[in-house]
Amino acid sequence: MSDHKCVYGPVPSRRLGESLGISPIPKKTCNYSCIYCQLGRTDRMTNRRSEFFPLQEIVDEFRTALTCGASFDAVTLVGEGEPTLYSRIGDLITEMKKYTEKPVAVITNGALLYEKSLREELSHADIVLPSLDACDERTFRTINRPWTGLTFEKCFRGLAGFSREYTGELWIETMVIDGINDDDESLHRMKDLLKEVRYSRLYINTPVRPPAEENVRPVPPETMDRAVRILGGISIDQLVSVGFFSSEKDDYNAVLGIIRRHPMNQFEIGTFLKTRGNAEAEKVLSRLNEDPAVQGEEYKGFVTYRLR
Repeated sequence: MSDHKCVYGPVPSRRLGESLGISPIPKKTCNYSCIYCQLGRTDRMTNRRSEFFPLQEIVDEFRTALTCGASFDAVTLVGEGEPTLYSRIGDLITEMKKYTEKPVAVITNGALLYEKSLREELSHADIVLPSLDACDERTFRTINRPWTGLTFEKCFRGLAGFSREYTGELWIETMVIDGINDDDESLHRMKDLLKEVRYSRLYINTPVRPPAEENVRPVPPETMDRAVRILGGISIDQLVSVGFFSSEKDDYNAVLGIIRRHPMNQFEIGTFLKTRGNAEAEKVLSRLNEDPAVQGEEYKGFVTYRLR
């Protein structure tokens, strides 16, 4: 048995409610190194799919998590990088569905949707949430910084093709970044591209947690309103997230387990600790500030914590 925990949460998701997360890949393993990534820069760039952790171990961990009694709205394959790099993701989805009637969702950058085999594997998921941040090759390389063999055309054609085959809920997410893809021309080009994709929902996001690169800035509210008007989507800021959960007994380790995949600010940590009967958030925050494995970063008036 490996000591890597793949199942975590539930954690709040503004799109999916309380989400029981499954991360089937090692930390920061991805075929993109997005400038806005809340986990920091990708340090394991790859486009090769692999069974990083034995499928049965993940299934057993999932079944154990179900016995903890925490309520959740969806099971989400999301990862500390790109979950579709897990070569048995189709089998994993099928196994999850044996043990829960809740929807199984996959959050993906969509880069590998050009692979026919992956499209078939994802067909078993109830909801697939791919990203589409760019409208051309230049912006694609600026924002997503993909693995060298990936092109915008290849990735977009994969997404468009998948959208025509997939019978579940396809929810697109686009990240709008100040000064990069928030101008009228970019938004109208994105609107034209989206006409080639069959989707149920479009979420428009802007960086709300400390990004991988310091010069990445969220768009102001008036720009977000303009993006919503042009693209016809839903601003993710209008969605409300709920609370965090951990079955870990020790409060500090519970916080570490969450921020490994889902950065938290000091207020979220305080609220989370209160739900566990711990009114001494300052002690935990002080310990986080002194922990060399933890990075605390001030952003948008909050200090957000994540693992280095």
